Amino acid sequence: MQREIELFVTPGYANFIFGSSISGHRTNLFAMRRAIYPGSFDPITNGHLDIIERGCKLFDEIIIAILINPDKKPFFTIEERREMLTEVIKEIEHHSCRLIVEDFRGLLVDYAVEREADVIVRGIRAISDYEYELQMALMNRRLEPRIETVFMMPAEAYSYVSSRLVKEVFLLGGKIEGLVPASIEALMRKKPTGS
Repeated sequence: MQREIELFVTPGYANFIFGSSISGHRTNLFAMRRAIYPGSFDPITNGHLDIIERGCKLFDEIIIAILINPDKKPFFTIEERREMLTEVIKEIEHHSCRLIVEDFRGLLVDYAVEREADVIVRGIRAISDYEYELQMALMNRRLEPRIETVFMMPAEAYSYVSSRLVKEVFLLGGKIEGLVPASIEALMRKKPTGS
């Protein structure tokens, strides 16, 4: 069964919300069915889960895509992150939305084309995020005009939370309770701090 979502886009706000040129009229997001939500998810945070849960209200399927970046030394391996994501997404409300966990390397837009996605979902925490994400969205549109980028803001409680910040606080002995799922915090505590 296909869901039809009708939104009214206020003139001047369309590019910020949808990364597209729609404005001042009703638009049907009926075609936006399969989305890709990319990231390092190292570790997955409650902010990530918030975006996924709310994304499920818009899309029939979300592919949570872990970027393989050989230049970075991750806290968790790709395999560990894939396993952790698979477990924690079982705990969120996703209605009839299908959630898939995969990993990819290379250009995100090429991966999106390969997976026949309609939308790339990006979380925006602050204006500084928006400037970077806008550049990426415009480049992706140039490379593949068919794929839209949708920016979503996390709940206010997670508006400052990033994987990088969580790792820094954790490695310096700070509390991360409430920033990541309890199961992820437990796994982080099992990791040697030198890893």
